[in-house]
Amino acid sequence: MLTSYFTLRRFFCCRASFEATAFTAPKKNLVFLGSPQMHYLMPLKIRAQTFSNSHPTTFWKGQREEADAISYCSACLGQRIPSRPHTHTKQSWRAYGNILPKKFLEIPPCGTVNIHPSLLPLYRGAAPVQRALQDGVTETGVSLAYTVRALDSGPIIASEKVPVDDIIKAPDLLTMLFKIGSGLLLRELPHILDGIAKLKAQPQDHSKASLAPKLTNDESCLSFDQDAKTIHNKVRAFADWPGTRAKFQVIDMNGNANVVEIKITTTRISDATDVDGGGNEIIYSRSALLVPCAGDSWLEVLELQPPGKKVMSARDFWNGLRGQRLKLPQKALSHI
Repeated sequence: MLTSYFTLRRFFCCRASFEATAFTAPKKNLVFLGSPQMHYLMPLKIRAQTFSNSHPTTFWKGQREEADAISYCSACLGQRIPSRPHTHTKQSWRAYGNILPKKFLEIPPCGTVNIHPSLLPLYRGAAPVQRALQDGVTETGVSLAYTVRALDSGPIIASEKVPVDDIIKAPDLLTMLFKIGSGLLLRELPHILDGIAKLKAQPQDHSKASLAPKLTNDESCLSFDQDAKTIHNKVRAFADWPGTRAKFQVIDMNGNANVVEIKITTTRISDATDVDGGGNEIIYSRSALLVPCAGDSWLEVLELQPPGKKVMSARDFWNGLRGQRLKLPQKALSHI
């Protein structure tokens, strides 16, 4: 099973005997494999050592030095986290990004558990949150399931549904789901360690499975041949990486056109019914750029990032045009 930073998938390998029932028993060994965003499990208050294929690093942001998440956890736990585990480690945490081989999955007698940010069997794969938002779902969730060799197909220990509004972006929803998933893990961990979880886990209905393939940079281009809702959902889904971009024509005072590619960061669906636009013309209204889309719909662009500049509001961008007009390129106008 493939894990990655963008899905923040977390695996837990619980090495323990089935006899004991409390997960705090000294003979219980817990190994964490997952993304660097580990601090949602800080309530465990465990001694941690990394089992990572990468070393803790630091980086500079502005004028202050910040540690990466592994170093952050080390500071929170009051001890140094080495780059390789020792055999006496009781619990290990890991920033992991590899496929788990069958030989590995057969090691822990209590099994390997995955916090997956979807309601399995829906959205199996590398980008469940992003693909769900792209589809415009109004409900998603998080599942705690046993890991098997087949992609996200193991029996489900627990799950929780989460409503989804039409504003939230993928990074925020991902964070929310893993907070909830971490809570599920803490609740179910004693049962995982004493074997009860394996008895109550429910098999997935594979006939209802859907896939969530990883995002690619080639998908980041927006097409205004689609309706505003479809485009808005894509902007939310692709927030952070790879982002979404679109080409516009900037028309100067002499009528000369210059095509620029702009990153679109925040949008909403316009409810305006009296937009006075002409074909491919982009207008400014209510602190937003109104872009004509398919089906007589309009997309409101609230924030954007011009080439070589920081993210800015639509108002600041419009003021920076200094009287120049903004249009869609001709090849994007087949719906008009």
